[in-house]
Amino acid sequence: MLAVEPLPNRSKVSARGLNVHYGEKQALFDVDLDIPIGQVTALIGPSGCGKSTFLRCINRMNDLVAIARVSGSLFLDGVDIQDPSMDVVQLRARVGMVFQRPNPFPKSIYENVAFGPRLHGLAANSAELDEIVISSLGKAGLWNEVKDRMDETGTSLSGGQQQRLCIARAIAVAPEVILMDEPCSALDPIATAAVEELIDELRGAYTIVIVTHSMQQAARVSQRTGFFHLGKLIEVGETEKIFTSPQHNLTQGYITGRFG
Repeated sequence: MLAVEPLPNRSKVSARGLNVHYGEKQALFDVDLDIPIGQVTALIGPSGCGKSTFLRCINRMNDLVAIARVSGSLFLDGVDIQDPSMDVVQLRARVGMVFQRPNPFPKSIYENVAFGPRLHGLAANSAELDEIVISSLGKAGLWNEVKDRMDETGTSLSGGQQQRLCIARAIAVAPEVILMDEPCSALDPIATAAVEELIDELRGAYTIVIVTHSMQQAARVSQRTGFFHLGKLIEVGETEKIFTSPQHNLTQGYITGRFG
């Protein structure tokens, strides 16, 4: 396996020797990976290769799986998030997540976005809460489309709008990292393009990690790409280099379509 290019002083998230087991099945094997701050990192690879499992480690979603066991180290700003003293609620406020299918709450558009800030006490009064909601919807490119519909349910929006609402909901608690697990797989091409444009606009303000089956999407939205195969990180580097001159035969085979 190739050595991981270190990213000193620029890594927001760093994994070292990360292993994940689900019962007797091992899903990740000794993963070393640095996620640079303020960039989009794409994780690609065949189904079941461990990329979503890695994503769920970053905000400890695997804690919710009874048979999951995680070992090794995973650092956020140099602090091991697996330390027993880590406040998982605060971790998940710092590390937001957008899932494969849009999952707005069965509440109004306003309440979808206000839920997190209210839960974490981020607004001192209703005016501050309004400001957070409007700002978050604006950053998600949705404000102009919903500003006259704030009392309607989030589920009344189109699929692409629902996914941008979920992104607004994630942004509203001022995260540092946004995890996206196949965020466009349930969307049509027009909605996909809107979400991809949004990802590009959010880059810099947030560290973004996106799992995608679409190599074209990874090439369009990311600056750095990691290729997973059978639970192992095979190769990671600048996106352009990964797609034009991969160093590993498995990466070359996946990118050229010899397997997938």
